[in-house]
Amino acid sequence: MVRGGAQPAVTPMPSATVTIVRNAGSGIEVLMMKRNLQSGFVPGMHVFPGGGLDASDLLFKNNGLCSCFDDTQASGALGMACDGLAYWVAAIREAFEESGLLLARNAAGAVVSLTDPDTAQRFTEHRRQLNAGAVEFPALLQTESLQLAADQLTYFAHWITPVGLPRRYDTRFFMAEAPADQEALQDERETIAATWLSPGEALTRHQRGEFGMRTPTVRTLETFADYNSVASLRSGLAGRQHEIRTLLPRIDREGRRILPGESGYEEAGATAGA
Repeated sequence: MVRGGAQPAVTPMPSATVTIVRNAGSGIEVLMMKRNLQSGFVPGMHVFPGGGLDASDLLFKNNGLCSCFDDTQASGALGMACDGLAYWVAAIREAFEESGLLLARNAAGAVVSLTDPDTAQRFTEHRRQLNAGAVEFPALLQTESLQLAADQLTYFAHWITPVGLPRRYDTRFFMAEAPADQEALQDERETIAATWLSPGEALTRHQRGEFGMRTPTVRTLETFADYNSVASLRSGLAGRQHEIRTLLPRIDREGRRILPGESGYEEAGATAGA
């Protein structure tokens, strides 16, 4: 029974996000998307592409559009009994919807290139229709005879939105290298800017109050700042996969987000009812 007028905790929505990186002269750069200022969730914040799982994401374990990686492998990596592949799919789909970058291979086994103007225009239309709900992701891939390149994603973190917030997400975090022959561009709907910058520069701007980011984003960039190439980052994250634990921040009375193991975490849990 709910007492004292308290509302039951919102159930977190299964979701996925992908940190897209590329090699740069001085190390690596990360793609940051700025959320629409009128967004119902973290408006104006700088985030990685991501969002909730769609029903169509669950179809990839059986639809033959992801032959490089199967549901058994994906579910095992996430510690799930089944349907883990849907998180890899959601990460790739959301990256295409929000940034225009598509991790998929053509019939020759190469990641799709969008350097040809006609091809780029065709995929721009695919993206528009996908964002408008006029087409589902599997149908788009079938139309272009593409296979999802899920094996290009490295799983590295699991965050759950704190109890007490009106929108909550149970999010799996992935890393992927940006496709060489594609250009990132905001969708002007959910995202209004796409920026490449080093993890260190993003953190510096955040500390100066110029670059709003949420705690999981900040912690991810702090981790990525230790690496000077995509290859070393991928190797480092892969070597830590057995250490991945679920992180559920708690909010104390002053509004600070506290992570498991940090001072005040248990007290904040009592306040939040977690």
